[in-house]
Amino acid sequence: MKGKGKVLIVDEMHESILPLLKKEGYDPVYMPVLNRENILKIIPDFVGLIIRSKTKVDQELIDKAKALKFVARAGAGIDKLDKKHLDHKGITIVNAPEGNRDALGEHALGMLLSLLHRLHLPNDQIRNGIWDREGNRGIELKGKVVGIYGVGYMGKAFAEKLSGLGCEVIGYDKYYQTFSNEYIQAVPLDVLMDRTEILSIHVPLKADTRCLFDKDYLLQFNSLRILINTSRGKVLKIADLLNLLASGKIYGAALDVLENEKLKTYTKEEKNALKKLLNHSNVLITPHVGGWTFESYERINEVLIKKLKKSFQF
Repeated sequence: MKGKGKVLIVDEMHESILPLLKKEGYDPVYMPVLNRENILKIIPDFVGLIIRSKTKVDQELIDKAKALKFVARAGAGIDKLDKKHLDHKGITIVNAPEGNRDALGEHALGMLLSLLHRLHLPNDQIRNGIWDREGNRGIELKGKVVGIYGVGYMGKAFAEKLSGLGCEVIGYDKYYQTFSNEYIQAVPLDVLMDRTEILSIHVPLKADTRCLFDKDYLLQFNSLRILINTSRGKVLKIADLLNLLASGKIYGAALDVLENEKLKTYTKEEKNALKKLLNHSNVLITPHVGGWTFESYERINEVLIKKLKKSFQF
């Protein structure tokens, strides 16, 4: 097979990415520790770029990538890609939400059940000699209304995982209205806001979703008790969430993402906000691992290669 050019991989990937690319005629160059300065120096030599989340593919990088034909995002979100400029340059974007949808759906369900049944608390209590049955009385998911805001791959995956648990699942998506199936019922935004008791956020980070879920917006959800965010941290204002938790408007929250996920860079204000969050027994936080399983780590590669084959008709 005639060589199709070099592909630069600048993030940690499952080892299967190298033979998969070679099989399709590419010459992969695996440099996950490469910093931005060096990426800019060598990018003109590459037809492909594979990233996770550390590298911002902005106009500066794109303009230096004279031979670039595609950017592959090993995951779902493409908020670090300048899509408009990539489109202008005719550079193909591929991502892999199909690769980690099941992982994220399971993770969201696990966080929800942990909150409802307080599974995250008694384990540590018992290790410290505390046997508290009444203080750890749970809440059943059965009979509750779960509202899914954003019904793409991830929202649909969570809806599927909820099936069989006796809850009602409704969903709203700004761009799609015909996604109803045996797992979820499509509803208008006003119905979602009126009926949702458990809100799960599954939206990309864009100009119109940044800080969308602030105090004023969340107060429009008349029945809201639990909030789950496994999408992007910057769509939810943590300060406003803290206010709603303190007032009792919201009972609990499960967060796989934060506004700032680089803890070492936190300002005093951010540290105080995180401390307050962690002091709430009904708040559960995980380090952006919702779609991060051993299985999804490898499956993402398979999805990317399949999409590249389709895009370039190997």
